[in-house]
This record gives sequence, structure tokens and C-alpha cells, in this order.
Amino acid sequence: MKNDVLITDDLLLSKILQIRNQKVMIDRDLAELYGVPTKRLNEQVKRNLKRFPKDFMFQLTL
Repeated sequence: MKNDVLITDDLLLSKILQIRNQKVMIDRDLAELYGVPTKRLNEQVKRNLKRFPKDFMFQLTL
């Protein structure tokens, strides 16, 4: 994390959503918690797919 900000349980729990019966975090919120731009977070996940479980990420469609 870039800065030494304390992440409270309440803050973290407020970022967890339930979508399609799955607990998820939106990439924007996860990037904010790590102190990086959303684009950078997504780039790193895509570059390191083998390090994540298959169900780590999914894209919602309309």
C-alpha cells in the first residue's frame, strides 16, 4: 500500500457486494484499497493470471 492508512473492518465490509450469489469486490474499490489506479490493478492481474484462481475475476454483462 502506498500510504499507511488503516483499513477498518467496516470499510472493507462495505466494499464487498453480493452479485449472482457471489461475494465480490469491484475492481475500482480494490484498487482504491491498494492505492493504485484501477487500470494498473487490472493490468497486473491480466499479466499474472496463473497466480490467481480461475474464479478470481469475471466480467459482468448486460
